[in-house]
Order: sequence, then structure tokens, then C-alpha cells
Amino acid sequence: MRTTLTIDDDVAAKLRAEARRSGEPFKQTVNRVLRTGLHVRSVAVSAPPFKVRPRPLGLRPGFSYDKVGELIEQAEAPFYR
Repeated sequence: MRTTLTIDDDVAAKLRAEARRSGEPFKQTVNRVLRTGLHVRSVAVSAPPFKVRPRPLGLRPGFSYDKVGELIEQAEAPFYR
């Protein structure tokens, strides 16, 4: 299919550089890059969302999280106050 496309200057420069690097014609480079981009986008959209699974960390022996001042004093004894 033949179509007219307006490509930004920076994108065209990168496509020309890629065509030189790969040794293939500009047209084939554009088609390959578009196919790759569309494929990556479709794979990324269909990926399941990342989920954080919390886990209990428990309390450290000897620490009481009810008294924050004491906790800071125990953790940073020489630097506290």
C-alpha cells in the first residue's frame, strides 16, 4: 500500500541512521521499525498488571512501636537528643 507520511526530522534522522547501520533500504527500515513498535505495544498492553504482595515483617525483639520516642532512642542512641 502506498501512503504519504509526515515524519518529524529527529525521527527521520534516526530512521536513516538505522537504515545505514542495517544496510537495508529506508522503506524496509520504516516498515520493520513500525512492526516492532506495534508488536511491543500490543505485548505491553496485554501484560498483567504488577501486583505488590505484602508480607508480615513482624516486630523486632525488644522494640515497642507504641512508643516512638523510645524506638528512636534505641535505634539512634548516640545521635538522639
